[in-house]
Amino acid sequence: MAEVSPATTVEINDAIFCGAHLKEVFDPIDRDPIDSPSVTQTKDGDYQCKKHGSAGCNQCFGWKKQITKARTAAKKAGKK
Repeated sequence: MAEVSPATTVEINDAIFCGAHLKEVFDPIDRDPIDSPSVTQTKDGDYQCKKHGSAGCNQCFGWKKQITKARTAAKKAGKK
């Protein structure tokens, strides 16, 4: 029987994502997972956004803003 290796994760600007799908890894209590924007991996193994070519891009990797929007949308959807 083949062994199943544990899922790998990658860290992109302080957020943890599934290495295979680049979906956020978290406890889904009050929102859906955030998606990683299109990224490329540098020679050093760091991830950077394709749009701006930056590993610390606040526009593409602005997780706090994306999470806040997702929570607000989830709350609004729950009130309907």
